[in-house]
Amino acid sequence: MLKELLYPFDPNYILENKRKIKKTLLGQSDAFIEKKIAILGGYTTAAVKQIMELFLLNNGIKPSFYESEYNKFYEDALFDNPQLEGFGPDIIYVCTSNRNITRYPSLNDDAQALLKNEIEKYQRIWDSLKSRYHCPIIQNNFELPYYRLMGNKEASDVHGKVNFITRLNLLMDEYAQENENFYICDINYLSADYGLKNWSDPFYFHMYKYALNVNAIPYLSFNVANIIKSLFGKNKKGFVLDLDNTLWGGVIGDDGVEGIKVGPEESEGQVYSEFQRYLKEHKQLGIILNIDSKNDYENAIAGLKHPDSELSEDDFVEIKANWEPKDRNFADIANELTLLPESLVFVDDNPAERHIVSEQLKGVAAPELGSAEHYIEVLDRNGFFEVTTLSKDDLKRNEMYKQNIERAKAESSFSNYKDYLLSLDMKGIIKPFEPMYIERISQLSNKSNQFNLTTHRYTVSDIEKIATDENYITLYGKLIDRFGDNGLVSVVIGHIVEGVCDMDLWIMSCRVLKRDLEFAMMDELVKRCKEKGIRKIVGHYYPTAKNNMVKEFYALQGFTKIAEDEKGNTDWEFVISDDYKLKNEVITIQE
Repeated sequence: MLKELLYPFDPNYILENKRKIKKTLLGQSDAFIEKKIAILGGYTTAAVKQIMELFLLNNGIKPSFYESEYNKFYEDALFDNPQLEGFGPDIIYVCTSNRNITRYPSLNDDAQALLKNEIEKYQRIWDSLKSRYHCPIIQNNFELPYYRLMGNKEASDVHGKVNFITRLNLLMDEYAQENENFYICDINYLSADYGLKNWSDPFYFHMYKYALNVNAIPYLSFNVANIIKSLFGKNKKGFVLDLDNTLWGGVIGDDGVEGIKVGPEESEGQVYSEFQRYLKEHKQLGIILNIDSKNDYENAIAGLKHPDSELSEDDFVEIKANWEPKDRNFADIANELTLLPESLVFVDDNPAERHIVSEQLKGVAAPELGSAEHYIEVLDRNGFFEVTTLSKDDLKRNEMYKQNIERAKAESSFSNYKDYLLSLDMKGIIKPFEPMYIERISQLSNKSNQFNLTTHRYTVSDIEKIATDENYITLYGKLIDRFGDNGLVSVVIGHIVEGVCDMDLWIMSCRVLKRDLEFAMMDELVKRCKEKGIRKIVGHYYPTAKNNMVKEFYALQGFTKIAEDEKGNTDWEFVISDDYKLKNEVITIQE
């Protein structure tokens, strides 16, 4: 990732060098997913669009844009718009501010009636966009007013602008809680974090019709880009953490356990304790914690056993404490977790180590931390783990990865791999898509990069439509074994065209690789095809920088290659015979 686009970034540098940065990003890779984003603005949005593009490119998303005319967000949403309909957006961003509030209450007005009118205006916008375009909607909430006519009473009096905006934001929050595929861009928080007086500087509105300080635009664009990259599966999945002067103050090898700074006794120790608590909170979201430290293993464990340490050995999935180069340890951690290195964030106080890891392992984010007091600010503002959906599988992710380590230990005791698989006592559940799993299926389609044959990405709305369409065969796969429940880990989508099942998607989580679930999914796919009188399955493999591992997947399933182009895209065919022999021999499929 381009370090100039990680927080803390220089907004002036980004604004002045946007063309140069874009050229650099486009030259670094061609492995982008392409998405269409419509910006419906209540003010001038040209720079918002330009800077948002940079942050999206930095996350592997190449956007194309539709941009409404100045302050035409309401008209674009409510009325026929052939241009927007032809554009077919993947995401719609309604970029408004408190300057777009129709009317604030005066002392003689019915404040509740005005509040009702205002929220209903925006609900009409959202409902219309949902019914017309069936895609995720991102909506700015409202920043607080630039001035307070009644002073502090503005917050408590229903006629005050502060009170009105606060209640309006709460109604927006309620709508977000009750409606899927609707997300709040919290400019109320952003403006406070930036400094409301500077954010709302009226000079920029009267001069340029921007409702915020031009220098604040990178912060807004960054925030929106974080929501978008989360929706399309570009979030990070875990931390890889240094120890000395990162999780505690001091060098444990020199200072000893009793000499490191952590705990309530002194100010420096309190800083590290607070940082440890912050990291531990991430486990609630399923963010995995790992250690990569140049230390003797015994010293590392001793530091985690410090009586005032908020983190313990059990909080970490992988601990690499040795004298190997950190980039090598980092790569080993990712490999053992069956993750791409770029899925993990490197947190180390040493700039030389950050440079080596980010240079050797392309795509790894290694933010500049500054002093320990700012560790939380830097990691938090970067939005590496922006939450748009939160499934039960996410909440159990730490435990799932620990169970995988136990499986690896068990594997080492078997000389015959099939005997090992049988020893796992695996049970599979394979069924057509069900409403309770729609969000998880969409999430998996956007997050899976290695075991993903076509790299198609689907929103919740896409999956909902496919699940009820008789022209599709859909399957999800769950896998349980004696170590635990892996959750929903595989998805298959086949499109029935003229009596042929054409495979749009075949993905599987890498944490269940080499467990033969793919063969069980194939058996169930064949069964479903037979039930519909289908005798031929056509599959496709589209190569990317990340999915080489499934290049020959269809060959292993018994398909015949029927086409290949100069880019390595291949087409495969499988003719279903009456005597089809089941491929799965180790997983018990539960009806």
